[in-house]
Amino acid sequence: MPTLFDPISFGSIKAANRVVMAPLTRARAGKDAVPTLIMAEYYGQRATAGLIISEAVGISRQGLGWAYATGIWNEEQVAGWKTVTDAVHEKGGKIVCQLWHMGRMVHSSTTGEQPVAPSVSTAPGHIHTYEGKAPYEEARALRLDEIPGIVESYAKAARNAMKAGFDGVQIHSANGYLLDEFLRDGTNHRTDAYGGSVENRLRLLREVTEAVIKEVGAEHVGVRLSPNGEVQGTVDSNPAAVFIPAAKMLNDLGVAWLELRESNPSSTFTFGGATDQPKLSPEIRKVFTRPLVLNQEYTRDEALKAVEEGKADAISFGRAYIANPDLVRRLKDDLSFQDDDMATWYGPIGAKGYTDYSFAK
Repeated sequence: MPTLFDPISFGSIKAANRVVMAPLTRARAGKDAVPTLIMAEYYGQRATAGLIISEAVGISRQGLGWAYATGIWNEEQVAGWKTVTDAVHEKGGKIVCQLWHMGRMVHSSTTGEQPVAPSVSTAPGHIHTYEGKAPYEEARALRLDEIPGIVESYAKAARNAMKAGFDGVQIHSANGYLLDEFLRDGTNHRTDAYGGSVENRLRLLREVTEAVIKEVGAEHVGVRLSPNGEVQGTVDSNPAAVFIPAAKMLNDLGVAWLELRESNPSSTFTFGGATDQPKLSPEIRKVFTRPLVLNQEYTRDEALKAVEEGKADAISFGRAYIANPDLVRRLKDDLSFQDDDMATWYGPIGAKGYTDYSFAK
């Protein structure tokens, strides 16, 4: 069996190892959602990862309601991301763009409009706005005639990502955002073609995936799912009935790789938490035949074992990458990890807690 440090292909992407940098929203962009120069340094520092999945990147103004997060719907944003992808490629790395519509998780002070979702609902908790933390607002249900425009926004964002020099894209269908909200019966109460049956709840993910594949080719497309547990108030009563068919559908559509963000009874995931819903990766492994990436607060030993035993083809690391830009080396040589500073997770605060972490001697 391969090891965590052996090469792997994610469709068209030839990765030097199976250590994946998970998407990490760090909020270092400007108010125009354009990437800043310091982001090129940040991602370049982490280019030894087999594959970097970018922070979640808004596909449209409607879909991006997080202060100081990035977008990719206009030419200025494309140019900003080109600086980042160039920095990664100059150091021999690979990077894909995670395509994001936040659904009900946006705030009108950022987007200028009421949040949208499959059904009328309000997310729990608070969101970061330019004025500070604010409670989430009630989302309205998307009309049927609006859905084709959502699909086209994903296609355009994928096209822009390739123009910006990304090696591919990942469709963000996890963590309680728009596509995940359509998948799960806790947030999807529709009675039309996009709600009710599992087939109907899968419809928007299918249409988005087909549109993105048509735009950039299946060999450049991955998808992220969070198949178990409650994330940001989004949950399903029977996840196996939804996410195993979703994985099979994605396999049939030909996506190049699939990443699963799984929770467990001891999870400390910031937006989710512990859950007794079982992990579905063993069953998804049976229906998804291309590279499967798992993400679940893996320790070094757990990651090594998961790949060596064939439970996963690669492991993605999130929080560990915040404070350890040389994570691949630390994993390979069994070196200690540096601790991150939670107060600096989100910007806009410049280099502190972003690009100032040291490399192992």
